[in-house]
Amino acid sequence: MTNATAPVFGGNAGMSSQYLEVRDLRVTFDGFTAVDGVDLTLMQGDLRFLIGPNGAGKTTLVDAITGLVPATGSVAKSGVELIGKKVHKIARLGVGRTFQTASVFEQLSVLQNLDIAAGAGRSALTLLRRRGSVSPQIEEALEITGLGHLRDKPAGILAHGQKQWLEIGMLLVQNADVLLLDEPVAGMSHDEREETGNLLRRIGGERTVVVVEHDMDFMRAFATSVTVLHAGKVLAEGTVEEVQADPKVQQVYLGTASAAEPEPTATKETENA
Repeated sequence: MTNATAPVFGGNAGMSSQYLEVRDLRVTFDGFTAVDGVDLTLMQGDLRFLIGPNGAGKTTLVDAITGLVPATGSVAKSGVELIGKKVHKIARLGVGRTFQTASVFEQLSVLQNLDIAAGAGRSALTLLRRRGSVSPQIEEALEITGLGHLRDKPAGILAHGQKQWLEIGMLLVQNADVLLLDEPVAGMSHDEREETGNLLRRIGGERTVVVVEHDMDFMRAFATSVTVLHAGKVLAEGTVEEVQADPKVQQVYLGTASAAEPEPTATKETENA
């Protein structure tokens, strides 16, 4: 059963709503400040796009939130501080992320990939055995991602877009309610981008979803809110219309091609931040 609630600007706030509150977040590499005092409040049900020129600090910000790079400041998930926690503990608190290249087990079936993702703590033999039934959680992920008809196919034969959808499904079965997606439509066809946008709408109404993106047409079509980073700082924030009308954004990003150097990196996945 797919989510009935659509993402909206400002989120679908309620008593049980999840949120991510980032305050004065800083990341420094060898004396260079890649993320410079960023403040963000990300609410459940607000499909947030994070944009900016190369070197703006987008992927490094996501790396800091998920524990992949050291940072100072505060990142609180519904009041629980994440800074200083190990990557796996942050994931267990419901914060999931994808990288620009999907990380799936290509020799295993779509169903087995989801089963492994859902089964943290179970033994390998238990994970890989053939099951007589599929859990409702996995069935829902197959439906939401549109991969139900491919459940028994090896993940390695999936199209590029389908691998990204499978990776998102793997986060869903881990009960991630904060999803940080790094350029999910890079390299996709037009139809795949449309399908991905619709997937983000399906999952975004009841979760906190942040999309790092360079594709401005994709952003305009699917974002409910936008944060623009420039030189490691928040340059502007608001609806798509508000951000596009901001003269500062037009000057540094939307109106001109960026000639910025790529930001320093700590992990392979941040090379194209």
